[in-house]
Amino acid sequence: MRVFENLNVDFMGKRKLFYYVSGLLIILSLIGIFVRGMQYGIDFKGGSEIGIQFTKSIEIADVRNQVDKIGLGNVEVKTFGGSTGVLIRTDAQEIPSREIPKVFDRINTIISNTYPGVTGTIIDSSNNSITFEFPDSSIAEVMNNKLYQAGFQTAKVSEEPSNKGVVVRIGIADWIKENLTSHYTDNPFTVLKEEKVGPKIGEELKTDALIAVFLSLVVILIYLGFRFKFAFAIGAVAALFHDVFITLGIFAALYGVIPGLNLEISISIVAAFLTLTGYSINDTVIVFDRVREDVKIHKSLPLEVNMNRAINKTMSRTIITGLTTFIVVIILMFIGGEVLRGFAFALFIGIIIGTYSSIFVASAFVLEYDNRTKGKIEF
Repeated sequence: MRVFENLNVDFMGKRKLFYYVSGLLIILSLIGIFVRGMQYGIDFKGGSEIGIQFTKSIEIADVRNQVDKIGLGNVEVKTFGGSTGVLIRTDAQEIPSREIPKVFDRINTIISNTYPGVTGTIIDSSNNSITFEFPDSSIAEVMNNKLYQAGFQTAKVSEEPSNKGVVVRIGIADWIKENLTSHYTDNPFTVLKEEKVGPKIGEELKTDALIAVFLSLVVILIYLGFRFKFAFAIGAVAALFHDVFITLGIFAALYGVIPGLNLEISISIVAAFLTLTGYSINDTVIVFDRVREDVKIHKSLPLEVNMNRAINKTMSRTIITGLTTFIVVIILMFIGGEVLRGFAFALFIGIIIGTYSSIFVASAFVLEYDNRTKGKIEF
């Protein structure tokens, strides 16, 4: 972009103004995080994941609307393996007690339709399963298969030929099926899988995510310490903390404020933060590389002058890279679907904050270090 070819802006001279800007953003982020709190997705707080397969293609938006009416709490609905598959994720881990009678009625209807006049005696029940005993083993065998075909997860009490018992597991999938079957009478579906993420696993994922972000920052610190100077490495990592912290604050502040924008912290959002650190550090390294070149060539000039020259020279590249990335991110936000919207929003905010911090946090930190230590940075 030729308009930026002869740019001559005193970026470092304005750094103190932007210290106040960063300080204000950090304070607002602290308020957002500690007052409103972070909202975690199913990956971190636990929940259920159900895969269902329709006979014909479906509109994912229509399924999402129907699932929202069931009352599963926080729900994520997306396509699964093609236009006929749907993956439903919810923070509920077991069917509510008030819904169990409906499931009983459905099971009894299947039994009476298969064997009129025959009833299954309930010998054990809980929120997770019901154990039936039938008059003879042949009926138990048939009902085990019939209930399985109807979408229930079943098992025989024993493999003995005389077995009369069938265990029917009651899960979130059965609750969903009970509510969706009546709406999709002309498009039947089967439950492909039902998996649970327990709170313990969620805590482990949360810990692993924090470790992943922390280790990425440590490796970046070591790498930049060897490639440049230690002050440059500290400045770059400080900028990354600045970027991630402010983005988290924005997520906390805007959760539930913007309709249709899912700002829960999930594995995909952690991936967005790691992508953000990569994008931001790349921008910072470009500036630092040019600073090093200018310091080598213009050894007699003050570091502040060399930094301004470097930032001005790289501004064209920064603007072009930022704009092209923005185009992709905005497309993801508006037409990428609900599942990618939070990921794209994190990158949208991160690109802005990351570009800003490369100039007014990372570079400014190195300059302040040089001014305070009175040590001339040389390469």
